[in-house]
Amino acid sequence: MRQELLSLPKTLAEDVARNLVMVAKLLDEDPEKAYGYSRVALRLASRVAAVREAAGFAAYAFGKYSEALAEFRAARRMTGSAELWPVMADCERGIGRPEKALAMAGEPEVQRLDKSGQVEMRLVAAGARRDMGQADAAVVTLQSPELASHAVHPWTARLRYAYADALLAVGREDEAREWFAKALEADQGGTTDASDRLAELDGVEFTDALSEDDDQEPEQEPEEQEQDRDEARAETVVEAEAEDTADDQVEVEDEAKVETDADDQADVNDQAADEDADEDDADEAEAKPAAPVVPTFSDAGESAGEAGTPEAGK
Repeated sequence: MRQELLSLPKTLAEDVARNLVMVAKLLDEDPEKAYGYSRVALRLASRVAAVREAAGFAAYAFGKYSEALAEFRAARRMTGSAELWPVMADCERGIGRPEKALAMAGEPEVQRLDKSGQVEMRLVAAGARRDMGQADAAVVTLQSPELASHAVHPWTARLRYAYADALLAVGREDEAREWFAKALEADQGGTTDASDRLAELDGVEFTDALSEDDDQEPEQEPEEQEQDRDEARAETVVEAEAEDTADDQVEVEDEAKVETDADDQADVNDQAADEDADEDDADEAEAKPAAPVVPTFSDAGESAGEAGTPEAGK
């Protein structure tokens, strides 16, 4: 790959290299992000075989099998290598063409593969057989000198696991258990879940103790418990004081309301009394007779002269 990138300008080569590093780093843990970085590298250097191959693996991991197959074909045309043949056949399975994958297993390119590549091709062919509903044929396809070998290679655990799974599919449970155990023995890197499959066959159920502990609240220390009790008591006191304050406020408001009502009632009573007094005065004035007119001395003299009373001495 480094040699291929040297054909690019230095700055461009560095940018492409950084994206390819991120593809390799994220391919297993975050295929979607790896795919994104591969598209950037592909835009920068689509004529570099290593870039097309990386883009193919990123698309394959992300489940875009048609796109991955196109990238693998482009990389194979550029290099002339047959090492991508098994993964290309698996892409055919991914897009729903197991017959094509099975046909590729019989092509001359398979003979150009190394031992690891040939085992991968056998695994793909067995998977294609199962896709086509040929479970017994899948068992036969996996029976090979590599399966019978006691030597452990990087592909040994996966081959034994696939064989055990194929046996289980045809109802040969005892043999399947034996080969799951052999797969676990060879699985130094934990690439399979052979241990879980063995436990399932043995009827063993695992309980996630860590999850149960997480659901339970951790036990508190005595000091923490005492602190919690103090806080609870303090909250109770504050709540009680708040309630007392509220009660006092309500009582004050009630007293004020009573006084206001009493004042209003007194005003009403005074107003009614004034109205009654005015009515009494009016009635008394109407009932009282008019006072008699008393003549004055001047009035009496005038009245006597008009009557012709004789003067004295006449």
